[in-house]
Amino acid sequence: MWVRDRLDELFTDADFTDWYSGDGRRGLQPARLAMVSVLQYAENLFGRQTAEAVRCRLDWKYCLGLKLDDPGFDYSVLSEFRDRMAEGDRADRLLAVMVDYLVAAGLSTIT
Repeated sequence: MWVRDRLDELFTDADFTDWYSGDGRRGLQPARLAMVSVLQYAENLFGRQTAEAVRCRLDWKYCLGLKLDDPGFDYSVLSEFRDRMAEGDRADRLLAVMVDYLVAAGLSTIT
């Protein structure tokens, strides 16, 4: 909750426009999935646990900007997102975006 209060939205869709699935299916926002991945890592959760947290935990819904009745998503979405994130320099871009936001908010001096 602190991240959302302090940084508003850590990631935006503009940061990840080329991260949508290329198979024509309507996808979830890459910025939201990036934040879910950060939360998953911070809490050391498996995919199913993470999907359940998105569905049930109020602090996660708040952090992700979801409505209380948002149904979440299937846990397999996370592995598909990680596969796309592993392409090229996307993981490095994710880290760079996060560091840039933290520095701009005065929460880090990493440059």
